[in-house]
Amino acid sequence: MIHARPSFPGRMGSNEGNTNSLKKQHSASLVDYLKVIPQYLIPKHALSRLVYSITRCKWTPLKNFLIKFFIAWFKVDMSLAKEPDGTAYKHFNDFFTRELKPGVRPITVDKNIIISPVDGSISQIGKINSAEIFQAKGRLYDLDILLGGDKDITENFIDGQFATLYLSPRDYHRIHMPLDGKLSKMIFVPGKLFSVNTHTTRVVNRLFARNERIITLFDTEIGPMAIIMVGAMNVGSMETVWAGEITPAKERKIITTDYPDQQTHLKRGIEMGRFNMGSTVIVLFGRDRMRWLPNLQSDQLITMGMPLGQIQNK
Repeated sequence: MIHARPSFPGRMGSNEGNTNSLKKQHSASLVDYLKVIPQYLIPKHALSRLVYSITRCKWTPLKNFLIKFFIAWFKVDMSLAKEPDGTAYKHFNDFFTRELKPGVRPITVDKNIIISPVDGSISQIGKINSAEIFQAKGRLYDLDILLGGDKDITENFIDGQFATLYLSPRDYHRIHMPLDGKLSKMIFVPGKLFSVNTHTTRVVNRLFARNERIITLFDTEIGPMAIIMVGAMNVGSMETVWAGEITPAKERKIITTDYPDQQTHLKRGIEMGRFNMGSTVIVLFGRDRMRWLPNLQSDQLITMGMPLGQIQNK
């Protein structure tokens, strides 16, 4: 259920909230609605399948044109890439999920610091209000729905902390571990493929709980941690390092995979997955386990490895 509220205490910066950040929030405008309404009419899954095929085309003239156009249009800094020559990639998706040069995203040695898992920007960050997460001014969505309706998993994150991180097309699209963790469960939840840009978050109710997503759960030194990869328009393919490509899925139903032996143990900063085209990552922690660093706010640019939070209790 979505409730309209004038504010969301504790959402930004610290658990006590950040009044200045709240003032920056805006309700949906006419422009927002005009940009989003066409998405209801577009066959989003069919379009994403078409994009999937085009971005894996190895025909040299087409893939080089797409890559060069993309670099110029979005002003992509290829000096950060391990392979800076755009034409060297076998197809567009190979370029889009390009690896960075070693050392360009340094990670602090302080083990108490929780790092950003991605390059991008902060959409929202703060405290989970009981079992509700802030999406945009006047729009909340249920933690339970986001987590595929699993009540046991939901209990781990009630009154906890969340960060919603948006990856723009120009960003690095690999996802890394914010904290050391052992994989315990993965859940695929089918859904829509709305865009996840600012206009859409202001207009579409329960956006992140409606879109297709992959929920990954890890056991960490401060309890459960969830990393949720949210699909979006043209993002019909997501993958993890342990399971490979998960979407497009053959079956449009919730699929849960348990990892009882916890053999997949990933260190902080190690790649855990990637978007084949860009989208959003949501990170969840339990109550009184960590705190976000002060002064973090919406629309703030972030890079993978940048400190975002600090362990509160071990």
